[in-house]
Amino acid sequence: MVEGLGVSERRACHVIGQHRSTQRKQPIRRDDEEALTSAIIHLAERFGRYGYRRITALLRADGWHVNEKRVYRIWRREGLKVPMKQPKRSRLWLNDGSCVRLRPTHKGHVWSYDFVQDRTHDGKVFRMLCVIDEFTRECLAISVARRLNSRDVLDTLGELFVQHGAPEHIRSDNGPEFIATALRDWLGRIGVKTLYITPASPWENGYCESFNSKLRDELLAREIFYDLREAKVLIGAWRQHYNTVRPHSSLGYKPPAPKAVLPAAFIPPYYGGVAA
Repeated sequence: MVEGLGVSERRACHVIGQHRSTQRKQPIRRDDEEALTSAIIHLAERFGRYGYRRITALLRADGWHVNEKRVYRIWRREGLKVPMKQPKRSRLWLNDGSCVRLRPTHKGHVWSYDFVQDRTHDGKVFRMLCVIDEFTRECLAISVARRLNSRDVLDTLGELFVQHGAPEHIRSDNGPEFIATALRDWLGRIGVKTLYITPASPWENGYCESFNSKLRDELLAREIFYDLREAKVLIGAWRQHYNTVRPHSSLGYKPPAPKAVLPAAFIPPYYGGVAA
């Protein structure tokens, strides 16, 4: 451009708003640029609904020492993006300005559960009962069956209470499976307080609704389930990935329940059945 128009470098840079140093500094391509680009593209293809921040967290978990700016630069250069439109949602507030919804403050404080529905390849409907801990964001269970009633809800909660202990509160909508007399009486006897949202106000159960949307966006909308057994296997594997690997933005891009690794200094001499 400088030679073709016969103008000085200073004037050309001023017109296009570009610093003059860009004409002197040669870009330096890092040795790991191609490998990092391949890793980013591989993760973007595998987790199509993840943005560059969550991809950065996965790269760090794999051992890459990289910041978000570099990942974002490669992300833009390769034309990667996650198109998503999220409608605005209102919230329910009291007259004094306080929110109706009880906020979880510790693990086991508030659980929430809800149903999600999908179909197998033959068009038959199946249901999923999703139970999460609102504070840790951990998905405690996803029960999958063609039909789920209040008895199935009670059985699922019973197994979770034995494994994790009973929560202080449990939140749900006003579906017949959740307001059944037998279920409410049983929860009352063991000291679990029920929180029922206002009818037609799903945002009051925001934690579970958010989880349900991730389940549908990242799995249900991307997989074909040819039978119920395949659905159970894939949904169970996704729940394991969600709890132990998938970075969660509200947790500082860490998974809700990462796998515990026992430090070498604390491994007992009889670990693995071999005596010291």
